[in-house]
Amino acid sequence: MKKRNRVLALTVAAAMSASLLAGCGSSAQQGGAASSETTTSTAAAASDGGEDNIIRVGVVCSMTGGSAIYGEGAQNAIDMAVEEINAGDSGYKTEIVNGGKVADDAKDAKQAMNAYNKVMADSPEAIVGSFFSSVTLPMAEQASKDGMLLLATGATNADVTLKGSTIFRNCFIDPYQGKMAALFAKDKGFTKAAVIYAKDDDYSNGLKDAFIENCEANGIVVAYTGECMTTDTDYSSQAAQAVASGAELLYYPCFLDTVPLLVGAARNAGFTGAIMGGDGWDGSDTTGLSAQFDDCYFTNHYSSEDTAPAVQNFVQKYTEKYGTESLNACAALYYDAMYMLVQAAENAGGTDTASLVKGMTGMSFTGVGGDIMLDENGDAIKSIAINTYVDGAVKWTETLGSDGKVVSKAE
Repeated sequence: MKKRNRVLALTVAAAMSASLLAGCGSSAQQGGAASSETTTSTAAAASDGGEDNIIRVGVVCSMTGGSAIYGEGAQNAIDMAVEEINAGDSGYKTEIVNGGKVADDAKDAKQAMNAYNKVMADSPEAIVGSFFSSVTLPMAEQASKDGMLLLATGATNADVTLKGSTIFRNCFIDPYQGKMAALFAKDKGFTKAAVIYAKDDDYSNGLKDAFIENCEANGIVVAYTGECMTTDTDYSSQAAQAVASGAELLYYPCFLDTVPLLVGAARNAGFTGAIMGGDGWDGSDTTGLSAQFDDCYFTNHYSSEDTAPAVQNFVQKYTEKYGTESLNACAALYYDAMYMLVQAAENAGGTDTASLVKGMTGMSFTGVGGDIMLDENGDAIKSIAINTYVDGAVKWTETLGSDGKVVSKAE
């Protein structure tokens, strides 16, 4: 499935903006609580940007609950980027709507639509977020109907950008991430793997499917596939079956809040092989489990230990301002997103939404996340970092290019 032609889409959007806004669907249909009247009124409030060279941006992320560490990183990174951009000489300024605050999606689809409507009411030219696919999907669908540019950050579900021609992302997609995990497993010489995934989570399902498909394509036998729920706290049964399968690698594509529980259960069940996950592992708490996290790995959007100048500049500035607790990939992605919007304005020569969409289309960008090229779907083709743990602390091991080959490695 491909996007419709972007140039045509922009022409049609300009010609039919009135009917488009009038036809916006109810947020409730997208998982939100607002009425269609509210959604239509907030969509109509979207600014045309004028010629003021100010890019007004709405930002959405999880600010409360178990994923609040991501929201903290996003807010800090956005603040830092805005300060730098506005003090720079690009000729463009940035302004965060909603009083400069990141709107909270609470990692909930219904709350995400409330956050979307909240920032839309402040007339942004673009929206950045969110970090999770489950909350970004309904926002992307509504943004497409509203003709609003949405630049997703950590939403790796392949369907996000297929919602419309105004939707982009600066993170890799699940099929790509799952493929890279399988290629890493092959490179390490693993021949038999087990998988435990959360059947009630789109992210987990997407990574599981891609990993299994690419394991099979690369001669790795998937000896056991076990299911869990995102609310589970006991993984002893699945861990025991993974051990019994004789697997050398256990793949667990779930989010950070359950990672310590799974790793602990696997080690307690006698699993001595490698354990691996996706970018959802970033920020996992290893307190009291340092030994259990030995020989664990996860794919990520960047590593703070990467020696690239853009990375080290970001890490140094962020650490000086905010410390290291929230120095995660989410922060890096939101930081890059702001600079991508400025580059989009430079590419197209305007800050209105249509100009930003034009400038974002087919963009090549270099930032903290490395070299990024946006393909015909608005998806980022980029490198992927592999991290491990040493004494419970995250350590970069290597970075793989889009062909799965190592492009840089820790010394």
